[in-house]
Order: sequence, then structure tokens, then C-alpha cells
Amino acid sequence: MSRKEQSSPATAEVPLPEDPVLRKLVLEPERWALFLDIDGTLIDLAETPDGIVVPPELPENLHRLSMRLGGALALVTGRALPYADQLFTPYKFPIAGLHGSERRDPSGAISRVGTDAAFEDLKVALIREASQWPGVLVEDKGAAVAAHYRQAPEQREAVEAAMPRYLDRAGPDFTLQHGKMVMEIRPAQASKGHALRAFLDQPPFQGRKPIAIGDDLTDEAMFRVANELGGHSIRITETEAETLARSTLPSAAALRAAITALASDTRSA
Repeated sequence: MSRKEQSSPATAEVPLPEDPVLRKLVLEPERWALFLDIDGTLIDLAETPDGIVVPPELPENLHRLSMRLGGALALVTGRALPYADQLFTPYKFPIAGLHGSERRDPSGAISRVGTDAAFEDLKVALIREASQWPGVLVEDKGAAVAAHYRQAPEQREAVEAAMPRYLDRAGPDFTLQHGKMVMEIRPAQASKGHALRAFLDQPPFQGRKPIAIGDDLTDEAMFRVANELGGHSIRITETEAETLARSTLPSAAALRAAITALASDTRSA
């Protein structure tokens, strides 16, 4: 029995999503580039940003899928680069962090949006005020700052009232990003859509069609760009949601199962 015959039944046991574009990552790997959010997309959400659990097989599966795509796989996340890298050690993928405010390109070169003393003072003031909101966690991301209220949904009004004030203090170079039980002040000139375009200007992404996968409002910007460029967009959601994504998957676990199948399939290996 050939290697291909041996591996086919095992692959069939891991059902791929019905989306035919994901199947093309196996059948036409040279035509596509894959862009993946992390939290809520590759990894299940947790009560706190540091509470997430990375399935032990995920880094290796991502690496294998990246190799199948000739390296045209990038992570596009709200996380800062150093933290995101820790999640997938020992591998370091091309990555856009802080919603595109920082980016490591395929050559390994890193570009970042800087901050000044005024923004650092703003973060200190926000942390001080948030101490009056039990259960709210302020995450200092460097060039961005986020207030999470997942553990204290009753504090939503307090967070939503305060964050626009801090945005005014930050000035016109910043914008307010809404997410799942989080509000974040980040540089205005950066977005996941801009990051996707920047990757597509460089090999090995150049000349390929993008597939963007995410789960949150922050991912809609890259869905829009992927659609505009003739690619595809997928949102991870358990229920119907207003989205620009052209198809959906029910959970991060479903995406991980698809990645496992795509990474192990030998039809074009």
C-alpha cells in the first residue's frame, strides 16, 4: 500500500469544513496566502488574556501548513509580538501585532509605531481609574492599551463611558477599537486590513489571493481587504453575526481540526 493510500483514511477522519476555498489550500497551495487571528480563532478565549491555553499540537501544525503554502501564512492579532511568539514557540511566523501597529515581515524585519510620554501617562491614568472597576483588567500593550471586562460584564457602562475620554486625551493619531468585552485605544493608521495588504506586497505572499480568518469586530478590516482582492474571508462564530465574512466556522476547535487535516494531507505534499 502506498503512503498516499495509507494517509487518506486518517485524513478523512478529520472532516474539513464545507468551505471549498479551505480545500484549495491543499489542492492549489501556490495560489493562496493564509492570514489568521489568534484569540478566539486559533485559540479558545479565556477569562483573562493570560489565561489562554495553546493546544500542544497547534504550533507544529501551523508550521507544517506554512511549509505547504511556501511560507505564505501570517498571524494578524491584537497581541503584541513578543507575547504572540511565546504562544507558538519554537516557531516564529510572519506576524502583525497590535492590530497592525507592529509587524514582522517574512525576512524577520520588525517595524513598530512608537509612543510618547503623554501616551504612557494616559495608560497610568487609565490603570488608576480602572482600579475603581472591580474585575476590569487593563492590558498595557505598548503602543496600545485595552480595558477588558469579560470578568465583570456589569462594568461595561463604566468602561464604555471612560474609554472615549482617554481617546480624546490620546489625540487624533489614535482610534478606539471595540472587541468582545474589550475596548482598546490603538494607533489610527494601523489596522488588520493594512497589515494584510503590507504582507501581500512581499514574497512569498505577493501574487497570491488572501484567505482571512478571524472571530471579532477587529477582524472585519482584513475581511474587507481579502474580499476586495478576490480572496476569501471566514468568521469563527457560534451564532449568526453581522459580518463581511463570506463563510463561517462554528468554533476555534473546528478551525484547529481543519488545520490538522490540511497540515497532514499528502495529496499535494
